[in-house]
Amino acid sequence: QVFTFNKVEIRVQPSLKVKNGAPMSIICHADISKNTDFRLKHNFTILKDGKLVFTTVSDKEDARYEIPVAKSSHTGDYECKVKAGEKWGFSNSVYVWVAGMTKPILTADKKEALEGEVVKLRCELPEEVPPLEFFFWKIKTNSAPKEKRVPERTQNFSEVEFYVEEGDNILQFDCFGKRQVRSGWESSQHSNKTLVTVKEPFVKPTLITKPSSNVTEGDQIDFECLTVVAQIRNIEIIIQKNRTILNSVRDQKFLNYSTVATQEDSGEYLCKVEQGAVSKTTKLNVFVSELFPKPMLSASMTNLDESRSLKLSCSIKGFQEANFSIVRKSSSGDILLKKSRVFERKVNVNDTGSYTCKAEVKGIVKESEPVRINVYAPVSKPTLSVVSGSPEVVLGKPLQLICHSMMGTPPITFTFYKGDEIKKIVTNDTYATFLDEDIGLNDNGEYKCDARNNHSSGVKTSNILNVTVIVPIRDASLGSFPYGEVEVGSDTAFLCTVKEGSWPIDFKFFKKTDREVLLHEVRVYSNRTMWHKKTMKRKDTGTYYCMASNRASVDVRSRPITISVILAAWQKGVIAAFVLTAMAGAGAVALWWFLRKKKKAKGSSMEMSGSTLAPNLTSEKLPRQPSDGNFYSGSSYIEDNENHMKSTDESKGPDLESAEVDYTEVEVSTLDPHR
Repeated sequence: QVFTFNKVEIRVQPSLKVKNGAPMSIICHADISKNTDFRLKHNFTILKDGKLVFTTVSDKEDARYEIPVAKSSHTGDYECKVKAGEKWGFSNSVYVWVAGMTKPILTADKKEALEGEVVKLRCELPEEVPPLEFFFWKIKTNSAPKEKRVPERTQNFSEVEFYVEEGDNILQFDCFGKRQVRSGWESSQHSNKTLVTVKEPFVKPTLITKPSSNVTEGDQIDFECLTVVAQIRNIEIIIQKNRTILNSVRDQKFLNYSTVATQEDSGEYLCKVEQGAVSKTTKLNVFVSELFPKPMLSASMTNLDESRSLKLSCSIKGFQEANFSIVRKSSSGDILLKKSRVFERKVNVNDTGSYTCKAEVKGIVKESEPVRINVYAPVSKPTLSVVSGSPEVVLGKPLQLICHSMMGTPPITFTFYKGDEIKKIVTNDTYATFLDEDIGLNDNGEYKCDARNNHSSGVKTSNILNVTVIVPIRDASLGSFPYGEVEVGSDTAFLCTVKEGSWPIDFKFFKKTDREVLLHEVRVYSNRTMWHKKTMKRKDTGTYYCMASNRASVDVRSRPITISVILAAWQKGVIAAFVLTAMAGAGAVALWWFLRKKKKAKGSSMEMSGSTLAPNLTSEKLPRQPSDGNFYSGSSYIEDNENHMKSTDESKGPDLESAEVDYTEVEVSTLDPHR
């Protein structure tokens, strides 16, 4: 028995798109070839979205999965697989769309509700599977529906709450659902409409005024706000103007408020009744006519000198009968000056401030606009000085001046002058500063300032300030005489000069060793100074430089020069003579030695010669000792000839030693015991 799968396919009847509620069949067909006609059992399995929905065993080549009533939940990808013997066959996947959704069911938790209460709704899509989206509508007459959207991931129903607002009468609610399919979103039908009747917990309040809403300043005006309430508990009534609460009451049906009308009382008034979340408001406009206009305060002058007379007058245009008072404004409260329409006094600087007048008619008090009075004391003669303290400035550096007046009512205007030229004008309280950044070498340095305020005395001018311009040191140089080489024991003159710089100038002379050694310092009123160094010594050889500074506080250093201290001419002559003398002595010794050797070669008697030479050599050796001492003492002369002296000693040494050796050989011969 041999068989093989040709193909496995899946079909949908009546079509791949089925209307919701219609019957639907999923057919799995196995096309198998056999070598003989024998019975073969087939295990059919149908899957939807990868999950098992149907299975059967049959010897037929077709299996049917019947769905009598198709629902939107049947939408999905279907496939089938067939097992025969040990072989498997698989179909391709087909997408089946059950179009349309079941109609949702809407229920409300109440049929009647009060304003401010909440209505809870439940919308259900039976036979639908999540995820779903629910849409709830609150419908009022002659208005667009209010919608709430609620996604549901795990259930096929949803619940929401709607607030019953003021003015709601008969409310209608409905809902519908949506689900996402491969081609987009699919919507259900709208649910049944649910009606909710709304009742008022209290009626809209009534606001009235007595005698009317049009009154005159000074009249009594009464406000009355009342309502009709079903339940008086927790009811609250409020009367307010703009954002200001004027009066309120709780657990009452009415509220009164009275006041004496002023022009500021014109405007919109509100009566507000609140209970829980419900609030109802009634508005009323009130107009208050002016009884008399605001008073006006006039001054004889607003800017005046101290000790002058000031007159303040208060008046009301077209109105004479009033109680007047003149006050001065203060941070701690108004200061009453006089209960009259006229006030007059001699003023001082402490009277500077704001003044108003008040007028009272029938209990209505009105205040004028404030008038500013400024009383001025004259400025004192200003003082001009340099901020740094010293009346001088370094060339190229800025100069800061300060002008100050000890007395005078601010604001004070200060003017700075350089020569006759105005450089800066500043208005301040008691002082002002000026920064002069244009300091030239030829500036005469004459500065002054003046000060003035609104006092009639006019301008006060300071004394002239003369500022000295300090020129910094530039280009210091050092020279010497003699220059370069100086003989031991002689004097040397060092000259330090600068190219420019203000006097006095501080000069300092230094010798540079492993550290800087200050040799001499002096302050002079000149661009140069000379320093004489007495009796130069060998240790004075080295590098020298000078440094110059003045009140600009900048040290300028010269280039260094090198001084070598050498031997004098007479010292060189003495050394030469000593060397020649030593050389002559050495020659005499060498001649003596040569003659004595010649004598020995001729064969003279050694004993006789030894007896004769012994005393002679002894006698010649004794006087030679001081001669050697004088020679070596020459090494104590100036260091420049030390090398020459050492070479002389070295050349002399071997000859003397040879003579000593010969002399020693003679000394060991037998001497006459009598001598």
